[in-house]
Amino acid sequence: MSTVQSVAPVAGTRSRYRWAVLLLCWLAFTMTSVDRSTWGPASVFVGNDLAIPLASLGVFATAYYVGYVVSNAFGGFSSDRFGGRKILTISMLGAGVFMMVFGSTTSAALGITVQAIVGLFAGADYAAGIKLLASWFEPRELGMVMGVFTTATSLGTVIANAVVPTVIEKSGWETSYHVFGFISILVAVLCYAIVRPGPVVTELVVEKRKESTLRSLARNRDLVLLALAGFGGFWGTYGFITWSNTLMIKGYGVTPTTAGAIVAVFAATAVIGKPVVGLVADKFGGARKIPTIVILGVFVLTLVAFGSLESTTAFFIAAPFLGLAAYCYLPLMVAMIPRLVESGLTGTAAGLSNAFWQLGSVLVPLAVGAVFHATSSFMAAFLTLAAGPLVGLLLMLGVNEKRAELSTKVLS
Repeated sequence: MSTVQSVAPVAGTRSRYRWAVLLLCWLAFTMTSVDRSTWGPASVFVGNDLAIPLASLGVFATAYYVGYVVSNAFGGFSSDRFGGRKILTISMLGAGVFMMVFGSTTSAALGITVQAIVGLFAGADYAAGIKLLASWFEPRELGMVMGVFTTATSLGTVIANAVVPTVIEKSGWETSYHVFGFISILVAVLCYAIVRPGPVVTELVVEKRKESTLRSLARNRDLVLLALAGFGGFWGTYGFITWSNTLMIKGYGVTPTTAGAIVAVFAATAVIGKPVVGLVADKFGGARKIPTIVILGVFVLTLVAFGSLESTTAFFIAAPFLGLAAYCYLPLMVAMIPRLVESGLTGTAAGLSNAFWQLGSVLVPLAVGAVFHATSSFMAAFLTLAAGPLVGLLLMLGVNEKRAELSTKVLS
């Protein structure tokens, strides 16, 4: 069935204000992405200070993502129930406070626990942001909007890898957690003071069955396939972010600062690539399935290619191409969600989908750590990463992005 959408513009003050909402949602998501990405360049130093073996460093990342997954699931429900503004504020405030606490950690057990708590707060901002943006922008506009919004994950990696190694050299890894935690708290205050929900409402045209929210979403075949495919994509993306610094440092003797620069280049290209991909998809009828499949295919190939490299120069040359493939499927997948569910379920659908996507982030640090520990092979680690987007590509073939019959209206 075709998708039915209104074309009523969001005019005047409302039209200008929605860009402020996008800016603040993006800023919040950027800071939680910085908080998450700080672990990559800091992990070796935290491990040295807390006497943690290399193979066990992935436990910290996994602890974070366990909290993050739980937070995404409940953050989605909470955003639909209590509103995106409140959940966004709570998410940023809690993440900031416990980032600062982690910066004062003196034991592995405490550090793992605090990482899980940081993730528990940080994960809620994603669904809250999607909920707010879907209330201010119509579905036909969301490719570009989600492209801008999801640049946060790339920019967070750029900032962390550009700043953290230098901060560690001058002040220690603890300072990076204190600084980013404090900034996250400031963003929480701004979100609470400025952000409000918007007037765009999306409803099913056909009569709904009387069933629970979870059952309704579980019966949505395309949403389920999208969640499974995103798991594979995130397996590759966040596996690379979590392990690439350590693999280059330990596998090829790359300095920590240089490794951070390589990962920063990897992520920087996606800051431009994500909005461009989303905008192009919007201009060409809003099709998002085929571009997603193509990008995931390129991601598989570039991961395998990166795993075969052996020099710092080659890493720098390959990094931007890998970064585009590793990130640019994300805004397309995110923009599909409001097209598959009505607006009353947008937060829940976004939260549950991302929670499942993030399971890839939970499991991949342990999987790659185990493979590298067993083989000491850079290539084996990257083949493990490439398996995720390959599975995601195959699952995306079954998604029908225009199956739902929806009506969109802008309330006055």
